[in-house]
Amino acid sequence: MNINDISPDNIPQHVAIIMDGNGRWAGRRGLQRIFGHQNGVAAVRAATETAARVGVRFLTLYAFSTENRQRPKGEIDALMKLLADAVASETPDLQKNNVRLLAIGNLALLPVGVRRKFETAIAATASGTGLTLVIALAYSGRWEIADAVSRICADVLQKKIDPASLTESFIGQYLQTSFMPDPDLFIRTGGDQRVSNFLLWQIAYAELYFTDVLWPDFRSQHFLEAIAAYQRRERRFGRVGG
Repeated sequence: MNINDISPDNIPQHVAIIMDGNGRWAGRRGLQRIFGHQNGVAAVRAATETAARVGVRFLTLYAFSTENRQRPKGEIDALMKLLADAVASETPDLQKNNVRLLAIGNLALLPVGVRRKFETAIAATASGTGLTLVIALAYSGRWEIADAVSRICADVLQKKIDPASLTESFIGQYLQTSFMPDPDLFIRTGGDQRVSNFLLWQIAYAELYFTDVLWPDFRSQHFLEAIAAYQRRERRFGRVGG
């Protein structure tokens, strides 16, 4: 599978990925889980580069969920340091490749040092006009929806909005992802077939693609295989198919 096998006329505009399998990848090698996370950085780079090459506009990666905060403190601390170091080291390449970096989630929960490194990288890549790379940190779909409902209620109480105006598109304006279209393609690596509280509102009509490939082994060919599978499907959005 290579890029020439992909039709340029049917590229998903937004691809969302659950990067699963880091721990199992490390465990099969007799290593600590953090080594799986470390080797997953290469997969992030491959997915980002491939998405940019084929013309994907938005790539959202699930890096750390609110539920992940229940993991052992040592693993969380090591993962936070890895995320901060990785975003700092990758910033020059993101700038060179015209990639804009953004983050969604309850970022206030992140360690101050990690949050500042992300803020620095986001500012440094703000002028990028190619792919937008979105990292979901301290994020969960239910938290996002609850946060949106809370802010909508506050605006209703302050009479800024009329409850009668609460259409689906209006509610979407209060979501963390309001700046980008809903995902066309949802990928999960690692073999599990569930959405794990990721972009619950947004993936209502996304094409779901599951692969047994563990995230540290995920490379360009695997991303292209997911795109090819997407292009073979008929998206009906509730309508009768042809």
